Amino acid sequence: MDYLIVIIISYLLGSIPFGLILTKIFLKKDIRDIGSGNIGATNVLRSGNRLIGYSTLLLDIIKAILPVLYIKFNHHDLVYISALSVFLGHVFPVWLKFKGGKGVATFVGILFCLNIIYVLIFVITWILIFLISKYSSLSSLSATLSIPIYLFFTNGNQVIFFVIMFVLIFYTHRENIKRLKNKEEIKTKIY
Repeated sequence: MDYLIVIIISYLLGSIPFGLILTKIFLKKDIRDIGSGNIGATNVLRSGNRLIGYSTLLLDIIKAILPVLYIKFNHHDLVYISALSVFLGHVFPVWLKFKGGKGVATFVGILFCLNIIYVLIFVITWILIFLISKYSSLSSLSATLSIPIYLFFTNGNQVIFFVIMFVLIFYTHRENIKRLKNKEEIKTKIY
């Protein structure tokens, strides 16, 4: 029963589409009609309103932190189930016919709950790749991959979980990967 409650609550919190909500309220637009059509922070930045873009990023991180941190301190053995459920809620929200975001901000929230060192590794990798390439998608993929690589070399026992997370984020970025391969990906302005 605990498993089911944790899965449902984590999934529902993860499935709150902040990018869609904020753009509807403040811009009177549907973010799914802008840029890539994705509800995540990177696409919300393309709306031209950086405040809404960064607010989406922050809220997508927080919606992962709240349930995962609570579970970590109260039902530690279920923390990875909560983390995966929050992530799947963001990527496949029931409210939007299971068409959600790409999961990167929510993944950062999960990292924050599990180990602050993972956040530092992710952020440093993301910034370095972004400074070189200016591609948010390539930066996100590289930063996500950096965590299981780090754990592999430090004998971390959560390697399998983070490999699964990388595979899921790789899947959500499949169109970006095609565009990167064809040199058609749009560079991102973050400031």
